[in-house]
Amino acid sequence: MAYVGLCGTDLHIVHGNMDARVEMPLVFGHEMSGTVESVGEGVSDWAVGDLVTVMPLDWDGTCPACLAGNTHICQHLDFIGIDSPGALQELWNVPAHTLVRMPEGIALDAAALVEPVAVAVHDVRRSELAPGDRAVVIGGGPIGVLIATVARHFGAEVAVIELDPARRAQIEGLGFVTIDPRETDQVAWVEEWTGGAGADVVFEVSGAAAAVLGATSLAKVRGTLVVVAIHPTPREIDLQRVFWRELRILGARVYQRPDFETAVELIADGVIPTDLMITRVVPMEETQAAFADLEAGKAMKILVGVSGSGDADEASATTEEALA
Repeated sequence: MAYVGLCGTDLHIVHGNMDARVEMPLVFGHEMSGTVESVGEGVSDWAVGDLVTVMPLDWDGTCPACLAGNTHICQHLDFIGIDSPGALQELWNVPAHTLVRMPEGIALDAAALVEPVAVAVHDVRRSELAPGDRAVVIGGGPIGVLIATVARHFGAEVAVIELDPARRAQIEGLGFVTIDPRETDQVAWVEEWTGGAGADVVFEVSGAAAAVLGATSLAKVRGTLVVVAIHPTPREIDLQRVFWRELRILGARVYQRPDFETAVELIADGVIPTDLMITRVVPMEETQAAFADLEAGKAMKILVGVSGSGDADEASATTEEALA
């Protein structure tokens, strides 16, 4: 293992929101980069030293969802790092089919962002967003910023609703319009921005009850609301608005292989602002403190340097350096 990213799902585990699902003690972590240390019997496509990340999904292939072609949301899915041991360890055994090859020259720290970028790619693809569409992202955390970036790359105009002023400043620095809903009437703003129509797509990424309740008011007639955030409890939603405007509500849970492949390309091509996303790298012994900072909104993405790499200079290691 080289680097492991900490994310909102990990925070849900820490808070006990997934106690009914996880077995304790749990080695978590599902955003990672690393190099192949050894290969098992019968594995022919991989060699020691290959730079990889992991698409942490292992499905049974026999349930109704899998037989319908939806293996990524298998009804008995093993989400590795949640349902089984994850990446936050020096050596990690995974099925060979979960490996995703990294191109030559990609930085190891950037490679650890492939999984969350794949989430964003999947979310945008699920929405069927088209070039020229207008999208609103509710929540300017790491996934919200990545969704905004991917949506813009695919040709949409994007506005981000975010409460935290520091995050708004960062997001504006990337060229996005931001809205503070405490200072601005977000419904009126979106209507003016869209010429009275409403947004083509609204991504709910904040996980806040108030955001869910208000999200339907931002969408156009036959617009789409994509539920991205994990909500630990059921939320109220304005079904009258859903009925009145014939809105479409979509869930977007994980990702598929093409989403990972696109994520690798976006990072390799410099589309993803990895310098902004990675707030800092910490050694394993500072993982608890890193979670506290994430909880307090003091960081976008914190990586754990698993193999003793908590130094910012080491985080820039390239493929050639990693294999030296």
